[in-house]
Amino acid sequence: MTLVVIGASSEQRMQDAISAFEAAGFRRIRELDEVTEGDEVLGVSDGGAELLRQADLRAIKYVLVHDGEGDGHQGGTFERAHHRIEAGQRDELAHHLRSRNRPLITCLAFGYKNGAPADAALLIDARFLDNPFWVPELRPLSGRDKAVDDYVMQQPAAAELLDDVERIVRRLLPLYQQKGRMHLVVAFGCTGGQHRSVVLASRLAARLRQDEGIDVDFVTRDVD
Repeated sequence: MTLVVIGASSEQRMQDAISAFEAAGFRRIRELDEVTEGDEVLGVSDGGAELLRQADLRAIKYVLVHDGEGDGHQGGTFERAHHRIEAGQRDELAHHLRSRNRPLITCLAFGYKNGAPADAALLIDARFLDNPFWVPELRPLSGRDKAVDDYVMQQPAAAELLDDVERIVRRLLPLYQQKGRMHLVVAFGCTGGQHRSVVLASRLAARLRQDEGIDVDFVTRDVD
């Protein structure tokens, strides 16, 4: 099953996003008590902070999507989103999040200043690494740029961390599959979600893509 929770910058955007997920085969529900074992989509208004808190307390697993600009709500869907999307990305994401026969691992980069994702199987704090933000020529770049990647990966602790995380992910994946959980989020966080976390998430995704038995996503939540 996949429960997708959707917030948006406006009511119309939320309804349009829900419609895209319904077209992809998701069943629309209106409250957490309606959650079953299928693919379902639930829209939330006013940031959804209370509903997300209730879902967390009840250990309900979900994928959080925010459509459009920020909603201005602390602890809401924009701050905590696994995916921030625009209108043109709705259909692709909806089909991507359907229940699947092959496991999907999302390697997510995020910034702690915008809040940590709620549903990560592994949450890795990369702030112990030297920060490229303090190097003037690297500050405007992101971890997608080679110069930033080189700066991060020249630190021995970065490669050691990736080795350890890869080993843990490969060990845990079949255990999650036994419980019917086919989507794992491995989240790397740094201060702004622009440099260190992006490098590490990208590198882990590249390693995991060498395994033909799994699907891998690389998501930079806080970098356009």
